[in-house]
Amino acid sequence: MTLALDLSGPQATPPVPREIDPGLPTGDRVFHGAARTVGVFVLVLTGSIGLFLGLQSIPTFQHYGLNFLTRSEWQPAIDQIGISAVVLGTIEVAVVALFVSFPLALLTAVYISEYAPGRLKSMLVSAVDLMAAVPPIIYGLWAVFLFQPHIIYVARWLHTYLGWLPFLHVNTDPHAAVWEQSRYTSSVFVAGLAVSLMTIPLGCAIMRGVFAQAPIGEREAALALGATKWGMVRTVVLPFGRGGVIGGTMLSLGRALGETAAVLLIISPAFDLKFRILEAGTETISALIAGNFGDASATQLSALLSAGFILFVMTLCVNTVAAIFVNRSRSGAATEI
Repeated sequence: MTLALDLSGPQATPPVPREIDPGLPTGDRVFHGAARTVGVFVLVLTGSIGLFLGLQSIPTFQHYGLNFLTRSEWQPAIDQIGISAVVLGTIEVAVVALFVSFPLALLTAVYISEYAPGRLKSMLVSAVDLMAAVPPIIYGLWAVFLFQPHIIYVARWLHTYLGWLPFLHVNTDPHAAVWEQSRYTSSVFVAGLAVSLMTIPLGCAIMRGVFAQAPIGEREAALALGATKWGMVRTVVLPFGRGGVIGGTMLSLGRALGETAAVLLIISPAFDLKFRILEAGTETISALIAGNFGDASATQLSALLSAGFILFVMTLCVNTVAAIFVNRSRSGAATEI
């Protein structure tokens, strides 16, 4: 702001503030307006989806009350509907996917950002991005016909030697001469491994982008003090990218919670409250909606939309936490070059 003074009279008039035109170019004005419009549209769209699902779920909660959240059965024919087992299955698949994808995404991001040669780096970045472009149904078909026939032997091995852990126990004898292979198929374990391949590119891309912004001055200072390459990565790059690692992991978790096509092809529907990830049979919210939406009655349709509202809230909370961690990270803020 500038001050305009009138000194023509015997006494100076009080200073009057004058507006200054920022003088932004036309291109910047158009970009600012377009970005603001897109941001508002995304917020309105997300709010509209949540409002629609919330309104559609009112009849279900009025009819079933909190039993809809605590009951595990899904039997519309006898008017017994609940999603506790479905929510548990959704969380189990997402946790298995995250347990597998997190170390792979972190190690891949560190290698691409810090160790890979220039030509190989571009190839690896393209390969990871290509994984994200593959449709989920392709991962599902691959897991059912190629991956599952081999992974059941891994599941049996885990049951044999680690079956004393409750979540790795299966109600069958792994030492039997003719062991039941069907007990290890269509499980949370198989579905989680398939979903992990879809969450790796997302987590890796975010982590790699944050690692690349680590301050050059701090990198060079660590090397000048005698640190090895790994020492520099451990003391500079990883602490700098802590927020990005957490944010990428949480976003991957949100992606795993909502996976539909691959999970629908793999799992065998079962509405049981069980914590055994190697045993066949489970159900997720997205697979439940996709498998029953076509022939649902009015009451069942409202229940499915209520389940969708629960999944919407879960995913929104996870993504919000991820955004908070990413915004609080040091990446892009006052870095030294």
